[in-house]
Amino acid sequence: MTKFYRIIYTIAAPIIHLLFPCRVVGLEDFPKEGALLCANHASGWDPIIIALNLPRDSRLTVMAKDSLFRIPLLGFLLKKLGIFPVKRGGNDLTAMKTAMKVLGGGNRLLVFPEGTRVEEQGEVEAKGGVTMMATRTGVPMVPIYCGGKHKFLRKTTIVFGKPYMPVIAGRRPTPDENRAIAQEILDRIYALSEVDAWK
Repeated sequence: MTKFYRIIYTIAAPIIHLLFPCRVVGLEDFPKEGALLCANHASGWDPIIIALNLPRDSRLTVMAKDSLFRIPLLGFLLKKLGIFPVKRGGNDLTAMKTAMKVLGGGNRLLVFPEGTRVEEQGEVEAKGGVTMMATRTGVPMVPIYCGGKHKFLRKTTIVFGKPYMPVIAGRRPTPDENRAIAQEILDRIYALSEVDAWK
């Protein structure tokens, strides 16, 4: 986590909390060490809202689609924040190695298993890369449900599920295990949609 990240967090958090009032559930189970944070992705605001509702020193890194880094000013800011790109639609070995390094260093990595914005569960299958990241580094996976499309001043609930360790038979997951674990984290994410902290 960069010094620039901490500065931006301090400035942006109060603004985001005002624009998108959130209640957070489940942080008491948040892992103290490295973890793969897996969230649904219904809005472009999701990574910002999740990041700014975690503690400032949560050692968070975010994986983002590479097209964002080609936007001159935005790309510069993302790099300064410690965010790294991933190419969609294929195996990005550079992104995978970066993810392994982040997780291996005891940090938290936020990813969106569906790989794109999705309005409803079932529209897109989870990408198998999340399984590889978790099983190769031995970190727990944490399902996160971050509401639907975020609108200004509309209440949102962010739910952090209990961490769990995916189990595989060998040193590396088989294709079937890969798909099953990726689907499992997606099921766990959407199961959290039943929680409403505003009741």
